Amino acid sequence: MSNAFAADHFHNDEAARTLIESIRWPDGPVCSHCGTIGHAYAVKGRAGLYRCAEAECRKDFTCTTGTVMERSKIALHKWMMGFYLMNASKKGVSAHQLHRALGITYQTAWFMCHRIREAMRDGGFAPMGGAGGSGIVEADETYFGNVPESKRGRSTTSGRPYTKSGKSGPSNKRAIVSLVERGGKVRSYHVPTADAATVAGIVNQNVAREARLHTDESRLYTKVGAQFAAHETVNHSAKEYARGDVTTNSVEGYFSIFKRGMKGVYQHCDEKHLHRYLAEFDFRYNHRVALGYSDIDRTKAAIKGIEGKRLTYHQTH
Repeated sequence: MSNAFAADHFHNDEAARTLIESIRWPDGPVCSHCGTIGHAYAVKGRAGLYRCAEAECRKDFTCTTGTVMERSKIALHKWMMGFYLMNASKKGVSAHQLHRALGITYQTAWFMCHRIREAMRDGGFAPMGGAGGSGIVEADETYFGNVPESKRGRSTTSGRPYTKSGKSGPSNKRAIVSLVERGGKVRSYHVPTADAATVAGIVNQNVAREARLHTDESRLYTKVGAQFAAHETVNHSAKEYARGDVTTNSVEGYFSIFKRGMKGVYQHCDEKHLHRYLAEFDFRYNHRVALGYSDIDRTKAAIKGIEGKRLTYHQTH
């Protein structure tokens, strides 16, 4: 990692700007206002500032205009370091660690982390397990973090009513549903309640009908599973974890990485931000070494995602 940090774009704003431009604009500057490609010129005396040459536009823009970095006071080379650290660390890197490593305030590091997570958010919705894929999609739900007392309902997180003994399933926990294509990518969703209707909606919207659906013995998937080429299960309660190629080990492995990162690195997460942490862990999993991505490749892929995404949390510097 020390050799990677020797690169100019981690120490010099001009080198960082050049790298961002090459990633965002491989075919020349793209106007952030009208979308015209390669029809802008550099403003003299203002490094990195371009002016659209279209008569109806003529607006100025930079490589950070219309991105998560727009109007940020953080130096570009520090943004590059932040992107790299969050993509090179399998279980994430805390805002406190960025605060110390980059020499910025904790509030600024927190600001940076959430914007990088927003850049990692994937908008792809192609069906999983379809043509070109493995044909197998694993689905499972897990529970992480406590729901605030003010938001607790009268049912368990899994949607079942409480019993007198209080043992009717996970109570007052934040529900997460994840789908993993065998050997491929993951999609995770934070839902208010992991009941059969909610789970069925997520599975139906994301999994190709020709796919084989693999789950544990949970009855949440019984009805929706009938809509796919096959619904095959393993019985975890009977200590069955694999039967031939039928298993949920991939999605369980993803949950393991997520929980270890959340407990060991981040430790605390407000429920309103949980979807961003899921986007972060999904992104790293979807750009892992097994799929041909190095730390640098993963970082560049995250930088490509900065466009058209803005957050307005308070920032200091």
